[in-house]
Amino acid sequence: MRVLVVEDNDDLRVAVSAALRSAALAVDSVADLTTADEALFVNAYDCVVFDRMLPEGDSIDYVRDQRRVGWNVPVLFLTARDSLADRVDGFEFGGDDYVMKPFATSELTVRVLSLCRRAETTRPSILRFADLEVDCGRREVRRAGVLLTLTAKEFAVLEHLMTHPDTAVSRADLVEHCWDSMADPASNVVDVIIRRLRLKLREPELITSVRGSGYRLTAAV
Repeated sequence: MRVLVVEDNDDLRVAVSAALRSAALAVDSVADLTTADEALFVNAYDCVVFDRMLPEGDSIDYVRDQRRVGWNVPVLFLTARDSLADRVDGFEFGGDDYVMKPFATSELTVRVLSLCRRAETTRPSILRFADLEVDCGRREVRRAGVLLTLTAKEFAVLEHLMTHPDTAVSRADLVEHCWDSMADPASNVVDVIIRRLRLKLREPELITSVRGSGYRLTAAV
C-alpha cells in the first residue's frame, strides 16, 4: 500500500514517513500542495496525510475541490487547530480522519493503515493461501502455523501478492504499490526481495517466476 504525506515541517515529515514505512507502507512525502498535486496526478495512493496549514494555505480547500470532481482517496488531516468547528470542517469538506498535534506516531500509523484498508473494503484483514497466512492488522505472517520474521518491504510485497493469488504480478506493479517514488523500476530491488521471501517461506515454493511478466503466488502441486 502506498501513502502520500503532505507536511511542510521537515522534521515532522521525516518522522511521519519513517513511522509509516516501518509498517510496510510505501511512502512519498512532499512539502507543499503544488508538489502534492503533481504526485497525485502521476501516482495511485491508498491514503493521503495532509497537514492543514501549508505554504499555499489550508489543505482542506484543496481536498474539498478534489472531492467535488470525484476524487475518493482516503484523507487524514494533521493539525494544531483543535476547535470543534475546525474538526467538523475537516470531516465535512472531505476528510476521513483527523489527528491533533502533537500526536503519537504509533496512533497515526494505525489510523493510516485503517484508512488504507477501508479503500479495499472487500479485502479481509487476514489473507490465506495454501498453508500461508498473512494477518494485515498484526503485520504477522505464518506458514503451516509457524511465525515468520519478515522485513517491512518483504511483508509489503508478500501482502500484494496475496491479494492477487494465481495471478501474474509484474515487477512494475510491485514497485508501484510497494516502493515510493525514489525507487528505480529498472533496478533489481524486486528480485532481491522475492529471493529473500522464497528463502523465508521455505519449501514447497509458493512464489513462481513468470517469464516476461513477473511473479505469481501459486500453490504447490
